[in-house]
Amino acid sequence: MQHRKFGMGQAPARVEDARFITGQGNFATDARAKGQAVGFVLRATHASAEFTLSQLERARALPGVLAVYTHADVAHLGALPCQAPIKNSDGTFPPMPLYPVLPERRVRHIGEALAFIVAETLEQAKDAAEAIDVRYKSLPAVASIAAARASGAPLVHDEAPGNVAVDHILGDKARTDAVFETAARVVSLEVENPRIIANYLEPRSILAVPEADGKLTLTLGSQGVHSIRNTLAKFIFRRDPASIRVITPDVGGGFGTKTFMYREYPMAVFAAEALGRPVFWASERMEHFVACAHGRDNLTKLEMALDEKGRFLALRIGLDANLGAYLSQYGPYIPWIGSTMMTGVYDIPAAYTRVRGIYSNNVPFDAYRGAGRPEASYAIERFVDFIADEIGMDRLKLRKLNFIKPRKMPYKTPGGRTYDTGDFAGHMARACEIADWKGFEKRAKVAKKAGKLRGIGLAVYIEACGGGSPEPAYVDLHKDGTASVRIGTQSNGQGHATAYAQLVAEHLDIPVEKIAVLQGDTNFTPTGGGTGGSRSIPVGGAGVDAAARQLAENIKGIAAEVLEASPADLEIANGRVSIIGTDRSVSFAEVAADPRAEGKLSTTASFRPPEPTYPNGTHVAEVEIDRDTGEARVVNYVIVDDVGATLNPTLLFGQIVGGAVQGLSQAMIERFAIDERGQIITASFLDYAMPRADDVPSFTFETANIPCATNPLGIKGAGEAGTIGAAPAVMNAMVDALRRAKGLRHIDMPVWPEKIWQALATAS
Repeated sequence: MQHRKFGMGQAPARVEDARFITGQGNFATDARAKGQAVGFVLRATHASAEFTLSQLERARALPGVLAVYTHADVAHLGALPCQAPIKNSDGTFPPMPLYPVLPERRVRHIGEALAFIVAETLEQAKDAAEAIDVRYKSLPAVASIAAARASGAPLVHDEAPGNVAVDHILGDKARTDAVFETAARVVSLEVENPRIIANYLEPRSILAVPEADGKLTLTLGSQGVHSIRNTLAKFIFRRDPASIRVITPDVGGGFGTKTFMYREYPMAVFAAEALGRPVFWASERMEHFVACAHGRDNLTKLEMALDEKGRFLALRIGLDANLGAYLSQYGPYIPWIGSTMMTGVYDIPAAYTRVRGIYSNNVPFDAYRGAGRPEASYAIERFVDFIADEIGMDRLKLRKLNFIKPRKMPYKTPGGRTYDTGDFAGHMARACEIADWKGFEKRAKVAKKAGKLRGIGLAVYIEACGGGSPEPAYVDLHKDGTASVRIGTQSNGQGHATAYAQLVAEHLDIPVEKIAVLQGDTNFTPTGGGTGGSRSIPVGGAGVDAAARQLAENIKGIAAEVLEASPADLEIANGRVSIIGTDRSVSFAEVAADPRAEGKLSTTASFRPPEPTYPNGTHVAEVEIDRDTGEARVVNYVIVDDVGATLNPTLLFGQIVGGAVQGLSQAMIERFAIDERGQIITASFLDYAMPRADDVPSFTFETANIPCATNPLGIKGAGEAGTIGAAPAVMNAMVDALRRAKGLRHIDMPVWPEKIWQALATAS
């Protein structure tokens, strides 16, 4: 079918933006219910301690206080589940310490919940929290990977000797080690991927409303209502999921972190049912720093075996991931999925990764935009630059020598992935052409005369996304000729209302404004996988496309009877069905009103991915550093991406650039600091920096798409791609500038001005 005005590949304006820019958005933090009470969490001020609570009755007796709940009140509830455990190398699952709704007598990270207080007002709840006497017996803490894995380190959990949560090997160790025995050369490097706090715009909240029929209605910001409902029902409250309705309205950002179950949700549910009235809880901004899952936090040691010409023969990796004090919902899975992508875009015959999840006295760790793949991309791309410097080979030449060639596709990696398509040398060459890589030396000389250091770097990335379970989509034609989509994914700002409408418009040829997209309510759809792993459009979109195609066929079938014509002689255009070459037609509204349409104007379809999609691309960054102050800025940034196929160029650009800003921010701006006692030093925006407009360069972006062979739309997914390529490109540019000036060969993220200045001052 010819692409429609509003269909695939077109760039209609986002239909949701009018609401947002006029203040008509409806967010979970706006939710209110008649007679609602307010919840507040009393949090630990120690990261590792035994504790006792007293003066509880005094707190309960204060004006407006309705309840003070502690471990004893919720001990019967199930623990927060880890739903993606990883086996040890011997095939056994490691012990999984409980992650209780409220701890009984031991806290393991700063800000851990101690009690849940419910009052008529937030101020009254806070007064009650201050009235509770909390006594601590401080215990030794291990705040970092190095401290947690040190000999004789204090244990976060007695069930986890050495603070090891999981110890898993992926790949062929024996074969890889054998290659290293005979390699002409071995190069090694250790890199750190620092901890990140996912600061989305809208803090988390929940409104729990007990209904007269014994059911519950919950309103909260999430990345999938079905997952929240099922986790609460099956794991924590052990009840029929049908007894809980979860609603997610507009969401002010998620980045993976709003996917998970958090303690405040079951606490609010328990309180609402116990009190028989609605209970509302909302995170305060500083509270967010200790109450939401953190991301990244890996130490990775890489070793590469090479032949005399610089070809990669084997790669072995030791990856330690700081999982924090408890196993969050997908915590162990994140470093594991990263380990499957550790060879990147390179043809490396043998490889293995030893993945160790480490407990520490930190806030639990989970998926943050990219979820393991940015860590993998950063490690291998920083390492390839380091290897080039070590063996004296041009960075581009080394990459081109070792790229997986298009003729080798589909290509099975040592990590078990099967790449279907990709021309890595092609988009690297194009990105370097746009960035004027060859002209860099002239620009560096000009900068040097002005007292500046210039560096240029790139990263050629690949990631795995858009896989997993099928995502059912329901497409309906209504009696007024409009259409709607019901689906279990969840927009967090990506533009789903526009994207899904475009896929329907491709087949029905009506404006996207006439197609409603309904998400975020377990009453809309029986199941849903939510949004994460860049799966909404590759997986959910494929379902929408198939359902819309079937609906178009049904409409033509009904119209054929109305017009007394063969369906083969009909065409759909501008919301009407016409006999080709004539002026005889019927509107969608007339089709919907026809009695023969009964049961035919609601269609459903889903797509089960046989394999994840593998978006890939090249980022080129150019940086300039003030030699006297260490202040750095990105002065040029080019991205050439292969995302398979483009649904909406404007939405795609927003996703890619937004992700790239987050990667750039991790490399240069966001600094997480924690002391040896587990106290977070950067626990507010006074200390934890976020990117501002003047930190961000203008981006040049284009695509070099090769349609995905395993997706019916050809789409490879793009929601996380920008984040995955950005940090290594920026850091390679930083190191290039510092190497040229002082011979420095590696520096870890993030690189803030003082750190750069010290590196320049101390490097020999």
